[in-house]
Amino acid sequence: MKITKNESLSKVDEKFCELKNNKKLALMPFIMAGDPSIEITSEILLKLQENGADLIELGIPYSDPLADGPVIQVAASRALRSGTSPRKVIQLIKSLKDKLNIPIILFSYLNPLLCFGFEKFCDMASSAGVSGLIVPDLPLEEAYKFSKIVSNHSMDLILLVAPTTPFERMRKISNHTKGFTYLVSVTGVTGERNKMENRVENLIAKLKGVNSKPIAVGFGISTPEHVNKVCEWGADGVIIGSAFVKRISSSSEKDVVDHVGEFCKEMRLAADQKK
Repeated sequence: MKITKNESLSKVDEKFCELKNNKKLALMPFIMAGDPSIEITSEILLKLQENGADLIELGIPYSDPLADGPVIQVAASRALRSGTSPRKVIQLIKSLKDKLNIPIILFSYLNPLLCFGFEKFCDMASSAGVSGLIVPDLPLEEAYKFSKIVSNHSMDLILLVAPTTPFERMRKISNHTKGFTYLVSVTGVTGERNKMENRVENLIAKLKGVNSKPIAVGFGISTPEHVNKVCEWGADGVIIGSAFVKRISSSSEKDVVDHVGEFCKEMRLAADQKK
């Protein structure tokens, strides 16, 4: 039976329904807003959409990125030096509202959102066209109340499950996340890895055993082989961060948009091979 759209579904829900009906793996690049500039981020977002991204995770730079490895840490520092702030990130998305038709999910640590005013941030983000929010340092016990605020602004608060998460807690997180469950594939911070850990297959199976929400795997995915493997294991999506960010940092401003676009095409082809 095909999944059909429903008025109560969020934009993220609708995207995963569409992809499941078409037997496609969701491709979700991560980039850091403002790296190397807000203007180039705008061009990159449109290029990613053009070259096959189904959703985009857009990072808000922060000075103490606890979950991020060196590549994304340096990208955040560059973005902060260029003057990027939560307000500017929201303004960027708002400026592209009529051009971006795929869900944009903001990634931010909790402190900048509290300093901004969490409800105010959600109101502005929703009005700008943001579809979801990922807050990696928000514990489950606090997520309950914040999730209601996010949902009241027609967005999804997406929660993370780690390899070290006990099964009962994993079940609770999976039952309370919105849009999809973000499965962290490694113990540690973000960054490219040589291979996918086989235990990810078991984690995907466990999550699928507790509910039917889509599962997107992130942290360490950087090659077509990684994408193929995650797809074989039954995931519904892949989140690729450091590999994209690394290409941004190693490219000239003249070439960066095209380089990122070509890599997105490569990952799109990999995502489509196994479905």
